[in-house]
Amino acid sequence: MSADLLNALVAGIDAVLPQAAALRREIHADPHLSGQEAPTRDRFLAATPWLDWHPVAQTGAWGRIGPGGPAVGVRAELDALPINESTGVEWESRNPGVMHACGHDVHLAALWALATAARGLDLQVGLVPVLQPREEITPPGAVDVVESGLLEDEEIEAMIGVHVQPSVERGVVSTGAGAVNAAYDSFEIVVKGRPGHGAYPHIAVDPIGTLASIVSAICALPSHLVDPTHPTVVSVGQISGGTAPNVIAEEAACRGTIRTFSEGDRDLIHETIARTAEAIALSRGAAAATRFVRGGPALVNDPGLARRVDPLLSSMGLTVAETPFRSCGSDDFAEYGLATASIMCFVGTGRTDGIGLHHGAFLPGRETLRIVAQTMAAGYVAAAGALGS
Repeated sequence: MSADLLNALVAGIDAVLPQAAALRREIHADPHLSGQEAPTRDRFLAATPWLDWHPVAQTGAWGRIGPGGPAVGVRAELDALPINESTGVEWESRNPGVMHACGHDVHLAALWALATAARGLDLQVGLVPVLQPREEITPPGAVDVVESGLLEDEEIEAMIGVHVQPSVERGVVSTGAGAVNAAYDSFEIVVKGRPGHGAYPHIAVDPIGTLASIVSAICALPSHLVDPTHPTVVSVGQISGGTAPNVIAEEAACRGTIRTFSEGDRDLIHETIARTAEAIALSRGAAAATRFVRGGPALVNDPGLARRVDPLLSSMGLTVAETPFRSCGSDDFAEYGLATASIMCFVGTGRTDGIGLHHGAFLPGRETLRIVAQTMAAGYVAAAGALGS
């Protein structure tokens, strides 16, 4: 039954692939930032007038194909990024400074192809397409989807996510059980010193020099604080302070990100960053205050789903990565895993000339769209088979 259903879905996807590619171009040409995705949602809904859609998470939507009872959800993201496009294609973004540079346009078109292929089939387990907003910002849209009660109300027993990934070889699909993306948090450290003339540092307290020592220390923390087999990253992306080259400022600040796979490591890194900043500042006669914004959890693939989906991918002639892709990147798809079984699959695009996610020239081709849709179909069939058994 699973093989027949998968074959029918793949045949249906191939039949509508030209229309899916056209929808992808339309979505790509008219991107919208997180929280402003209603036009993208409405374009998708207009392309599926046969499906009864319901609002979720402000600018998102969901529908249901097939019977009531237990169901499988498949997510695609609606939002674009604040990036200037440099692809040069005829259908490049017509909204200056906004671009689908993370593949969300591909994911949406692939979900459309899957939903269209499923239309009219005798599904034994419901298929719930979820158009999710605000994947690129905090707080993310997945939190609102989960908190809306959708998963409980529609009896969604599994969630499927698929994401394009340049770090995976072109055409290869990576699944893998366990954590595949990191938990993410952000932090801000503000150092207060005593202002003065740059020529007389001995009668001032330099917050910028103090902050430089703090940044150097905290970025080195993972190497001697955390088990080296546990992926952990502390990166500082912003530093501010000072008004003139010959003025010692009163205040300086930095902002950064923390990526961890272990909740114990996460708490330890938070505590040690705050303690290190305070101690270094105190040693210089300054004061440091640290503020954390806790983000989402690590993204953990359900072992059962991974075990069931891999043979289905192989049966379609797709190559499954021997070593699963894992990174300190993050995705709010992790929120679904706290509520139900879930799996994120990565479809490789390969990397050429350093062009990858969030790059103005990132533009996966039609074959990637096809593989993403096929992988969504395999995820649905794998989860539906488990529910129907």
